[in-house]
This record gives sequence, C-alpha cells and structure tokens, in this order.
Amino acid sequence: MPRDSFSTTGAVCAATLLGLGLSAAPALAGPQCTREPSAKWLDAAKFRTDLEARGYAIARFKTTSGHCYEIYGKDKAGTKVEIYFDPVDGKIVKQERR
Repeated sequence: MPRDSFSTTGAVCAATLLGLGLSAAPALAGPQCTREPSAKWLDAAKFRTDLEARGYAIARFKTTSGHCYEIYGKDKAGTKVEIYFDPVDGKIVKQERR
C-alpha cells in the first residue's frame, strides 16, 4: 500500500475520534446556573443544611463548572434525585428523578 494511504487513513480516524469526543461533550455538561460572583452566593454549608431540613437525604453536594450547587440523593419520598440549584437564590434550575 502506498505511504499516502496510511497518512490519509490516520487523519480520517483522528478526525472521526475528535468529532465523536466533541459531540459527546455537550451531553455531559450541566446547566449554567448563574454568572454572579461567588460573593453573592448562598453559603454552601447553610444551603445544604436547609435542604436536609426540607427532607432531602444528600449523598453528594458539589459546586459545578456551570456555577450551580448540585445534589445527588433522595427526596422526602425516597426517590433518587439529581438537582441543580442556582446558588444565588436557591431555586431549582434542573432536576432529574430516577
């Protein structure tokens, strides 16, 4: 096989893999919750405590790259949830029940 065939095949494979990687990225990204500076955000520990007082059993609480507070856990009814909250006002931006 001519040497150019290998270069072309390699380039096509690389472009395909790169395209697949980029197309999957948006599906993994969560919502953008705020652009406000973190100085305006609710205190994370207090917010978590408030959520627990409202009946959420939180397995994981984190701050996302989209500037959200995100929880994984269960609601009052025991249903598994993943919820993104706006850290400025505490409102739900997105939620999934499983």
